[in-house]
Amino acid sequence: MKINDKTFVPYIRENELQEAILSIAQAINRDYADRKPMLIAVLNGAFMFASDLIKCLDIEVEVSFVKVKSYEGTQSSGKVKQLFGLDAPLEGKDVILLEDIVDTGHTVQYLIKLLEEKKPASISIASLLFKPDALQIPVDLQYKGIEIPNIFVVGYGLDYDGFGRQYKEIYCLEE
Repeated sequence: MKINDKTFVPYIRENELQEAILSIAQAINRDYADRKPMLIAVLNGAFMFASDLIKCLDIEVEVSFVKVKSYEGTQSSGKVKQLFGLDAPLEGKDVILLEDIVDTGHTVQYLIKLLEEKKPASISIASLLFKPDALQIPVDLQYKGIEIPNIFVVGYGLDYDGFGRQYKEIYCLEE
């Protein structure tokens, strides 16, 4: 598949993604059985993950969104910009941050600092994909979907220069 000037090949099939999401949902259902957490999905990338995850939850949840940007082309810039954000009251609430992918850890670190200022009761992180080899800052992921090597991926919400988010599966850059 061609997106702009790059070629991508199939990497993670739809059924594997859905199995990972169901596993995360079951853990959240168990861990938050007596609570009503606030889910905060990180846009743009986590919108598909958030939608499918929420449909698998049996507990009551609130949902909000924050939009940040840290990628330019196929590389993390190392700088995170908040484009619109956390306007929901979070004091005393259990918060679960929903990420499409955790790679360097910069975005998660930035968001955790923002969330902590709002004095939630707790903060957990759920990420569909995790690149441990790309991690530059330690991140405590309570809910991990699929670990992948340090490769560039698109699809299922992830993009390359704004394109490729719509695919049901995840594709990697052809080498």
